[in-house]
Amino acid sequence: MKRRTFARLAAALPVSLSVNQKAIVNPTEFSSGIEAATDDRSYWLQTLLKIAHPVLSSLAQNRLKVAMPVESAPGQQASRIEVSHLEALGRTMAGLAPWLELGPDDSPEGRSRQKYLMLAKQAISNSVNPQSADYLNFTKGGQPLVDSAFLAHGLLRAPKLWHALNAEEQANVVKALQASRVIKPGYSNWLLFTAMVEAALLKYTGSGDEVRMDYAIRQHQSWYKGDGAYGDGPDFHWDYYNSYVIQPMLLDVVKTLVDAGKADKSLYEPLLTHAQRYAMVQERLINPDGSFAAFGRSLAYRCGAFQLLSQIALQGNLPPELSPGQVRSALTAVMHRTLDAPDTFDAKGWLQIGLCGHQPSIGETYISTGSLYLCSVAFLPLGLPASDPFWSSPTVAWTSKKIWSGQDVKTDHAIKG
Repeated sequence: MKRRTFARLAAALPVSLSVNQKAIVNPTEFSSGIEAATDDRSYWLQTLLKIAHPVLSSLAQNRLKVAMPVESAPGQQASRIEVSHLEALGRTMAGLAPWLELGPDDSPEGRSRQKYLMLAKQAISNSVNPQSADYLNFTKGGQPLVDSAFLAHGLLRAPKLWHALNAEEQANVVKALQASRVIKPGYSNWLLFTAMVEAALLKYTGSGDEVRMDYAIRQHQSWYKGDGAYGDGPDFHWDYYNSYVIQPMLLDVVKTLVDAGKADKSLYEPLLTHAQRYAMVQERLINPDGSFAAFGRSLAYRCGAFQLLSQIALQGNLPPELSPGQVRSALTAVMHRTLDAPDTFDAKGWLQIGLCGHQPSIGETYISTGSLYLCSVAFLPLGLPASDPFWSSPTVAWTSKKIWSGQDVKTDHAIKG
């Protein structure tokens, strides 16, 4: 990591941990003065913080509802404005959490983590405080269940963040997550949203509804279609939901149960085998230029389509066929293709609907500004220290880049079971 890059990055961050409007950088000022990234890790971090900063700084000031625009499909804004702000918070935290979990240290990056840990703490505190101007909706409509789950997933990924909250703040988070129980999930990947909420409650309170978790797990086991892919409900859907939701949440719900002594490790192992195969498929989907096949729902989540590949890398479970440098190089290319295009962000730094630039028609009726922050989950390997082989390995061509440049590659095969 280039020290000068992070020294300048740190200079652009909040200068105080107290929460008053003068102490927090205006989202429009965030990127000013930041030197161009000189390596993959600094590019990843600068990009992730560019995404996260407007959400967290606004919410920490109790100004998210005022500051965040709500772009949506024609005729949908009235319904989406009720849910878009929790979407932005939950999805941002799901991706930022592993980096925060590395904790503060005396390096420029470590000092930045301390500042963002405190910013995230205050943002979450305001979101669950009934007396706050930015108290968010955890109960009305169906969508809040989804984003309660993404927030819960972020908390699972960052115990340090949970422990940074004081007792009252923790109690408010628990009440908010429990409140989402009034929402009935669909018979689909939505079962995992209920399970993820309960997993976080189990981890941090010692009590979660094991029936909700068990039902979600059993149904997804029955929906497994083979070769590393699950149905979204009984039917197979050709989209990226195995990565947006299904496999990352399934793995982490089961891992939470295993760690709590509520399930045997034998339940986790076949799920990991399936996930490793799906990670191999994902790596092969990345084209030589970092683009990927644009099919299925929710393409406005951009590079978030590769959450599962990123999570397998974060957890140190890449299959032998995928080297860390190869996966890092492929994911970096995807980030450049989906986040560097003109008009990806508006003039004030908020994400706009699109896969490559601003493409409003690519967003379904359930997509709004807050939804777009699921792109943050592609950045999970920032939770690995800079010394990890994921970051220290040299740049390596990924599979499609090798193939389409005429290099020899090994055959690919389906897995059994």
